[in-house]
Amino acid sequence: MMVGKGISDISVKVPEDVHDIGKHIPTLGVYLTAIVRDSQGRVIHIHRQRSHSPTANFMGLFLPLNWYITTGQAFSLTNTSNSTCSYNPGLNQNAYCIVYPSNAYNFQTYLVMIQVGSGTQSNPFNAYSLASPIANGSGTGQLVYGTPSVSNTATVSGSSAYFVIEQTFSNQTSSTINITEVGIITNVQTSCTNCNSSTSCGNLLVWYDVLSSAISVPAGGSLTIAYTFTVNP
Repeated sequence: MMVGKGISDISVKVPEDVHDIGKHIPTLGVYLTAIVRDSQGRVIHIHRQRSHSPTANFMGLFLPLNWYITTGQAFSLTNTSNSTCSYNPGLNQNAYCIVYPSNAYNFQTYLVMIQVGSGTQSNPFNAYSLASPIANGSGTGQLVYGTPSVSNTATVSGSSAYFVIEQTFSNQTSSTINITEVGIITNVQTSCTNCNSSTSCGNLLVWYDVLSSAISVPAGGSLTIAYTFTVNP
């Protein structure tokens, strides 16, 4: 037994190597960058904001397989036409899952586009489409949508890794067009390993942001949207 002064000499300081340094669970950070150019191609505005609005569709698609197996439940995905699709992956041969790569028996899920709009929504989680999507075209109030691109591989920078989804929009009208909302849309198809068929869930809004301030794209100008997804250890 330790008595007297010896008790006060015991160090209760937590060793430095057991301090919580905040790196025991990887974190996901998403950033939205918008670059506006005028009709001469000169950069006239850069908008940056932190993005933090995965939709219910995104959360359903990223639920761990064990959740579906343990609960026996399906997740209801809602496409941009407000139709639903029952998603219930599994390990058995008749389970309809998202498969890769695309071949005669596998039906590919793919990125459709980054979509921009002129509306807003207060609850991004429940959003299944943009509030007021801007159509692809050169008519009044429209933008010409370029082809979306995705990084072929993740870029490692220090202790972080990231990839970028990017798309450019051209204003070929004679008026300024204002952007207030942005979303990422994918086309999701499921197939089973024991059958030569697929179920199309259609176009799904998986990520949605209301811009912190409106972005104006001048006549003859362009807008480039880049989503950067970063994982930190």
